[in-house]
Amino acid sequence: MIQTKRKGEWFEILIPEEWATYTVQDFFRHVWQAPKKQVHTLRMEKKVKVNNAEANWTQPLQVNDVLTIQFFQNEEFPVQPSYYEITVLHEDDHLLVVNKPAGMDTHPNSPTQNDTLANAVAYYLQSKGELRAFKHVHRLDKDTTGAVLFAKHPFIGAILDGMLEKREIKRTYVALVHGILKNKKGTIRESIGRDRHHPTRRRVSPTGQEAITHYQLVKTDSKRNLSLVQCSLDTGRTHQIRVHFSHIGHPLAGDILYGGKPIFLRQALHAVKIQLIHPFTKETITCPAPFLDEPKIFSDLDPYSI
Repeated sequence: MIQTKRKGEWFEILIPEEWATYTVQDFFRHVWQAPKKQVHTLRMEKKVKVNNAEANWTQPLQVNDVLTIQFFQNEEFPVQPSYYEITVLHEDDHLLVVNKPAGMDTHPNSPTQNDTLANAVAYYLQSKGELRAFKHVHRLDKDTTGAVLFAKHPFIGAILDGMLEKREIKRTYVALVHGILKNKKGTIRESIGRDRHHPTRRRVSPTGQEAITHYQLVKTDSKRNLSLVQCSLDTGRTHQIRVHFSHIGHPLAGDILYGGKPIFLRQALHAVKIQLIHPFTKETITCPAPFLDEPKIFSDLDPYSI
């Protein structure tokens, strides 16, 4: 694991052997693959030091050099803080993973909306004295529960966006679907686009965006004609799991929008785990998300075993 430390507004990294010989410029470009604009800003505003001196961006780093970056200045929140008691699954100086309840949007859909998970995160950070330009790295549907990853400053946000695009952030879901699946595991590769006849609905469409869902059967309930499945995504399209399982004839229980029966108050879908390699420490971060509400569908399923 890489040795790191926070000192006020500054973040320190002790350069290991694997990162030595990179120039500071190439380190940002190749190790973190940071956006050029953000790197340029750090450079112009002199927010990077090596061994307590202003960084020479073209000089190679050495083993045990101390690279220091000013990440933690107070910034305006992107949304209005609003109280809601949140369940934090993981937190460090850079990342925050929160367990989203049902019936809550991930982020505001209008400037006046203040009852979302992002508003609650802003309140949580404000209560700790951390005024941060945080952002959600991905989102969940309003009635889908589970783990949501937030970046606590813009630089890590840009890196996590890149990791998400390269499929380096693993997201695992569990869903209850109608019918008994014939195959114990499989992959659904069907592009997804908007439904011209419905403002929020999506559909499988050859002209849509690529969408790939891997699934594995966990158990079946023949009495209620239901299957519990575990899913992982190679892509993150809106309503992806809901659309894909509806398309193969197994809509999610409770998901009326996509043909599910209203045997539950919401679609039976839960983001049960997030896993990633921390960009700065190289530590493996694994965040199982316990079930917050009481859908009996998941009552005997241990998220820590998935």
